[in-house]
Amino acid sequence: MSRLARVFTFGGMDDRPSRLRRLMGMSLGLIYLFYPVSEVVDGTVTGARAVWWMAALAVFVAVYLTVVLGPRALDDHPRWMFPLLGVATMMGAVFPLIFRSPSWLTLPVYLVVAYAMGLPPRRALLGVAAMAALVLAEGKAMGADDGTVWALVLQVVTLGVLFMSVRNTRVLVVQLRQAQSEVARLAATEERLRIARDLHDLLGHSLSLIVLKSELARRLGEQGSPKAAGEVADIESVARQALAQVREAVSGYRRRRLTEEIDGARSALGAADVALTVRTRGTPLPEDLDGLFAWAVREATTNVVRHSGATRCEIDVSYGEEGAVLEIADNGGGGGAYGPGNGLTGLGERVRAAGGDLEVEAGKRGFRVRIAVPPPLGRTAEMIADRLAE
Repeated sequence: MSRLARVFTFGGMDDRPSRLRRLMGMSLGLIYLFYPVSEVVDGTVTGARAVWWMAALAVFVAVYLTVVLGPRALDDHPRWMFPLLGVATMMGAVFPLIFRSPSWLTLPVYLVVAYAMGLPPRRALLGVAAMAALVLAEGKAMGADDGTVWALVLQVVTLGVLFMSVRNTRVLVVQLRQAQSEVARLAATEERLRIARDLHDLLGHSLSLIVLKSELARRLGEQGSPKAAGEVADIESVARQALAQVREAVSGYRRRRLTEEIDGARSALGAADVALTVRTRGTPLPEDLDGLFAWAVREATTNVVRHSGATRCEIDVSYGEEGAVLEIADNGGGGGAYGPGNGLTGLGERVRAAGGDLEVEAGKRGFRVRIAVPPPLGRTAEMIADRLAE
């Protein structure tokens, strides 16, 4: 049973409010019973007939309250609850004919409330129509005043439609709350994925650089070279930068810059004895593409340092009428079986979010990552207008 189904009891109330509160609300609606009770109080009905009169009224009220104050949703009611609703319907239809009094024509009012709040809209609408026809037919059969009969018919219809609207409103409110909860859950999930992805990219690069410099410092230390102290200082600097970047990533304020990442790639690749060549063409990149390409350079550099065994790496950046293109290639032995890891998977998600395409090639000649992002619609329209003007 879904949460939405559990929200509504047969009386249309949320399971959370106390039963006493619901009982008070239903008791206010019992004012329609004033009409049959008044005939006993003012002496219109006396003797044994009055006893049967009040007993029948008490039984109807007990059955009605049992139905509408049920502790569970309609679909979860015990099987005996549905026959109980049928009993209430039968009493509402039969009692006016047995006691031959228009005052009993108020019973269908309670039945339409139960139908409207507990049944699906189509069935509830049929129930309201049936009760309206019942009041009209029985009122005519017992010779009741036309004004009274039509007033009761109007109340049956209006109250039925009103409570159907109330129930629909409550359904919409519950659905809205569920949608809000789902949006909050998805936002939290997306934030966790962002943090996990950023931490992977940040720490993967920084830890790889720390490992390389640590190995270099160990070799220099074994040789007694004074450069070992400088490498240790670089390790400390990289570790501090990684700590700061992690804090920024968790806070959501970290924005990578392509120039920064190229400088970092130059340092990391230099420590791994990989020669780096950088070529740029075209106009400066927009801020969003600059950040995207920065992440790509970081991830590709990490892969070169970790896996390729390359001696040369090239970074080519271009931005113009055809859009933005970033290509990173090395000459390492990347010809083995290729399977994208978390870093490239996260990079692919970023590229697709920007409307671009990611190509990854692993071969005997090396490893290549190419990102192509088409120009935005506004820039495309501007280019077309410039060409027409020429």
